[in-house]
Amino acid sequence: MEQNNFILGTKKGLLYYVMSEGKYVLKSNHFEGIPVTAFLNDNRTGVWWVALNHGHWGVKLHKSVDEGQTWEAVDVPSFQEGKEYKAGVPATVKDIFCIQQGGEDEKDTLWIGTRPGALFKSEDYGKTFQLNHALWDLPSRTNPNQWFGGGWDEPIIHSIELHPNNKDHIYLGLSVAGVFETKDGGSSWSAINKGSIAGFLPDPNVELGHDPHRLLICKNNPNVLWQQNHCGVFKTENSGQNWIPSSKEEEVAHFGFALAIDHDNHNEAWIIPAISDEIRIANDQKLRVYYTNDSGENWTSRSNGLPQQNSFDLVYRHAFDKQNNTLAFGTTTGNLYLSKDKGLNWMTVSNNIPPVNVLHFI
Repeated sequence: MEQNNFILGTKKGLLYYVMSEGKYVLKSNHFEGIPVTAFLNDNRTGVWWVALNHGHWGVKLHKSVDEGQTWEAVDVPSFQEGKEYKAGVPATVKDIFCIQQGGEDEKDTLWIGTRPGALFKSEDYGKTFQLNHALWDLPSRTNPNQWFGGGWDEPIIHSIELHPNNKDHIYLGLSVAGVFETKDGGSSWSAINKGSIAGFLPDPNVELGHDPHRLLICKNNPNVLWQQNHCGVFKTENSGQNWIPSSKEEEVAHFGFALAIDHDNHNEAWIIPAISDEIRIANDQKLRVYYTNDSGENWTSRSNGLPQQNSFDLVYRHAFDKQNNTLAFGTTTGNLYLSKDKGLNWMTVSNNIPPVNVLHFI
């Protein structure tokens, strides 16, 4: 029987849940009271990586080689002195939004995506980090009509997806700017947003200025990528050469942040929608997970066991995960739900946790 243990990164610390005697229990908690912004369980090494934001004390990075029994502080990626975000504004790392491992044959490589829209790479497993200048120095980055903030004043890199068969082929989800691709390990970057829609701009078909909320690559069919976008759900089956809308604006299954996909059947995906960017709560105060098995042609609610009245839940982009047939998500109102049958039925794990930023199966 699968255990499907998982980590939660919350606004009040890191929580580790395990299966015990047929139910999920909190095994340990770490960094009590401190917001967790990103987490990686490196399946190459078994090392846990966690990013924190202490507010007054800023961004911190830690790693553990023994599932959180001990932690080691790691120097946070930083910009060289004199580097500017824009004219007269020093560039500083304000948040770490994602931590991603490198390829299987480069076990010392890590990638980190930050606010303000910077990508850092380590080739010595976190001892040092280098800014990816090719991305940072793109002329479009300093154009306020092409790279700009969504929920923050600055853009963020929230998704780093490696091609499973080619470590040098990497995709980025960048809010707000769009999806970017490199085929040479980060030496050069191209925007790949054809077919995506930026309905909040005068020209919705612009090359840059798109707002992907979450980006995922299908590991067993890597020509396929999905994105939950500010303007709906999109899918590509040709490595981003063209994106196809996979949701309809007039339907519930459209706007949101959270996304999960099936890596064996690239037509299957799950989303947890909200009303809109302005009203970030569950539609009709019903917490619903929507599922498609035909690439978004049709979406059906898979919400048995979830509250269908008086729900004000929102699910952040990294707070929804899938492992085999098991799905789990945590909400901004401190609720935690899990399904063992691909979302057909849901169980409540807890209603008493802090707002959830990250959920990751171990």
